[in-house]
Amino acid sequence: MEFFKLQSGGRMPALGYGTFMATGLELEKSLNVALETGYRFFDTAIGYNNESVIGKVLNEWISAGKVTREELFVLTKLPCFGNRPEDVDKYIKQSLQDLQLDYIDMYLIHLPIGLFKNGKSEYSDMELDKSTDHLKVWKKMEEQVINGRTKSIGLSNFNMKQTQRILDNCKIRPDSLQNENHLYFQSPEVVRFCKINNIVLISYSSLGMKSFRELVGISWNNKQLPEMLENDVLVKVAKKHGKTPAQALLRFINQNGVSVIPKSTTPKRIVENFQIFDFKLDTKDMDALRNLDDGEGGRIVRFTMIKNIEDHPEYPF
Repeated sequence: MEFFKLQSGGRMPALGYGTFMATGLELEKSLNVALETGYRFFDTAIGYNNESVIGKVLNEWISAGKVTREELFVLTKLPCFGNRPEDVDKYIKQSLQDLQLDYIDMYLIHLPIGLFKNGKSEYSDMELDKSTDHLKVWKKMEEQVINGRTKSIGLSNFNMKQTQRILDNCKIRPDSLQNENHLYFQSPEVVRFCKINNIVLISYSSLGMKSFRELVGISWNNKQLPEMLENDVLVKVAKKHGKTPAQALLRFINQNGVSVIPKSTTPKRIVENFQIFDFKLDTKDMDALRNLDDGEGGRIVRFTMIKNIEDHPEYPF
């Protein structure tokens, strides 16, 4: 495993296991495979409705002496329906209880926009809270570090301007920024921004989220783009190294200095996704893959499932 050093003093594995759209027994089995494979970084969120499953499995491994708490790196997030300073304590305590942990390794603000839950369970049914104040919420995030509930804090789905405002007004700097980043949406300016500010960029949608796109009926903005893992250039690079397209793509993102958290519930792919540190892409490979960036045309996630989200003053895109 390779690691990224954090400003807060710890370190974060360069590869983690993502759990978006995984719940119940399927996730429980997949987590056991991931732990057996060697994964120690696990990414979740209250919005994924799976923290209690993750907590159950991790507690079983810790109790059995198969892993120590210190070996694990657990990341979760403040939900957008908790994006108010008075709600931060409530939701991090809920996560700690569900995850069966005394502390979280990294806690992120999941989205820069706020919602009113009002008893609703679906994001599409929630109303916008246009009073979202990032600096007030961040101050409460800093308190979670001071109180020992989390080792580090960061952001997710924030743009550079929003992130810079936090940097300009914080006492504890964000350790990470978790944003969409993949073959067709490489956001090199965000990668540079994070490196300059010693922020670890964490890529989500690293492999294209095909199952999610099919489920909700969305695509990247440029509908002419071929399926990511079937891209001829990527397939050629993968064959050159005797690797799968997914392995080559994850290695490409990692070599750009970005952490990856691929999700799969297929045991074979869980193992394959972990096997990306025994080879290295050369300059020619890296240049060929960089040339596939399609900018905004490659963006997948725009959170349009949230009603009128583009009307929120902090909509990031």
